[in-house]
Amino acid sequence: MEKITSFTIDHLNHPAGIYLSRIDGDIYTYDVRICKPYSDELMTNEQMHSLEHLLATVLRNGRLSGNTIYVGPMGCQTGFYVLMRDVELNEATKYIMEGFDAVLAYDGEMPGGSKEECGYYYNLSVEAAKTIAKIFKERTPTFL
Repeated sequence: MEKITSFTIDHLNHPAGIYLSRIDGDIYTYDVRICKPYSDELMTNEQMHSLEHLLATVLRNGRLSGNTIYVGPMGCQTGFYVLMRDVELNEATKYIMEGFDAVLAYDGEMPGGSKEECGYYYNLSVEAAKTIAKIFKERTPTFL
């Protein structure tokens, strides 16, 4: 089998930030790297799950909501994938960073935070989402 693109990235030298991972026609996959692989810095399940709910809600309701296809965590607990239609790196980076700002400013109930809306709502926390969003913002180069 062919090696998939995400397995060709040098994970030992991949700092926090937003990277274009691949392009499939008009679908751009962005690697939103938050934590350093093979460190004690990995996201907890609560942080990862909580940020997934809040960031996905913010991006799917923002100015590029019609272009936002998917927001979900990497199984390795180091970041997220954001799939967008026809949105190139500079604009996607601005939009995703705006999303993290919106997570940090959020003051409300967790979106999808009930038993009926989520398969395991017990480990959802707005504060956990904000904690990992703050870490990402601190680690991400200011030139983004």
